[in-house]
Amino acid sequence: MVQEPHSILFSLGLVILAYVIGSIPFAVVVSKLMGLQDPRSYGSGNPGATNVLRSGSKLAAVLTLLGDAAKGWFAVWLAQRLGTPSLSWNVVALVALAVFLGHLFPLFLRFRGGKGVATALGVMLAIEPWLALAIVATWLIVAVCFRYSSLAALAAAVFAPFCYILGSGIAWYAQAPLTVAIVVIVLLLIVRHRANITRLLNGTESRIGSKKKAA
Repeated sequence: MVQEPHSILFSLGLVILAYVIGSIPFAVVVSKLMGLQDPRSYGSGNPGATNVLRSGSKLAAVLTLLGDAAKGWFAVWLAQRLGTPSLSWNVVALVALAVFLGHLFPLFLRFRGGKGVATALGVMLAIEPWLALAIVATWLIVAVCFRYSSLAALAAAVFAPFCYILGSGIAWYAQAPLTVAIVVIVLLLIVRHRANITRLLNGTESRIGSKKKAA
């Protein structure tokens, strides 16, 4: 079926908007508003909630986590509500990837962003709330047992696509475009954590709650 030009342009606009939304650096914004040091200047240098926690402010870390997750959720939710019926799942999948890529390569931070864990969770929450709950449970179990945020994130990420596929027909109905989007997001998460993987293997990875050090 041939798509009308205005439908394609509208869908493209949603994807671009999702990228811009994903580019909002909540770690930097929250830290600045709360008078804290720029998270890119200490710890891992990563503008994300885990590194913000190293500033000593749990509130700042929580606000960063909520902000990064909210932008992933909002972009996908908006696409689900406004996407054209004929392109719906394809558009939602592209929007999910765009908002995630916006966080990884933000327009406002010269394309040097975070690792995308919270934003990916927000995306999953918009796709399927029960899927997001299962991912959070996986993260919590690994984090509590080993106290490595990166290990917990990697375990939860690898678990996500399998859970989405295996849960189809039971708790939800998996859509092929969304399955592909989830797999791509997981692969990008793994790539973004490659330094963490090396440190985990070497036994030098920082544990959750460790104090900040100069980047």
